[in-house]
Amino acid sequence: MAFACAKVISFLALQYKHNGMYPPKHHQEKNYINAVEVMKAYPFGTLISAKDSEVFITHIPLIYEDDGSKYGKLVAHIDKYNPQIQLLKEGREATAVFYGPDTYISPSVYSTTQLPTWNYINVHVKGKVHRIESRDDVRDTIIRMTAFLEEPEQKYVLHPDNPRMEAALDYIVGFEVAITEWEGKFKFSQDKLKRDQQLAKMELIRNNQRSIAEFVNQIMENHVQEK
Repeated sequence: MAFACAKVISFLALQYKHNGMYPPKHHQEKNYINAVEVMKAYPFGTLISAKDSEVFITHIPLIYEDDGSKYGKLVAHIDKYNPQIQLLKEGREATAVFYGPDTYISPSVYSTTQLPTWNYINVHVKGKVHRIESRDDVRDTIIRMTAFLEEPEQKYVLHPDNPRMEAALDYIVGFEVAITEWEGKFKFSQDKLKRDQQLAKMELIRNNQRSIAEFVNQIMENHVQEK
């Protein structure tokens, strides 16, 4: 795998140097609806804040909501002891990354001679932070987030008077990110022949349908918890 990645980096570096653009136009998603669908289908994102040379990163659910603005907003909450809190102040900028399906594409997949590569569907958004100060409003965001994540079957309903949630409110900070910019990086062999694009799509689907049971079991068995 390391060899394959090295080959990919070398090949892509040559390609971008040649056309003078990164990412290439054919990897840039232009339809914001598609970006929204990625954020809704893969809401567990990466929240990034920076101050000077220090970067703070937290992995949390970031729920997209259409509030009538141009790009909508993200709603989330974070542990109040997380050091990133200091950068999640009113009006500060934050970046969120959402990861759709991805996979290594072997040259053996194609009908023509190609180099190894990696295909993926990712979305980056930037926006302005709005801290949710009201305890009632934070509670409401948790209820809305839960309702969204329980879709479509709604097997669980979080009620406003839930005592566990009430206790949790003492330890979390709610916030929103009003999206001001977005970028979709959708790479699925668009520069290849139509037949090879289809083969790469089938490989992306196939590899993301593999069972992760063995991997998860192994990781959890080897995970060491502090006593």
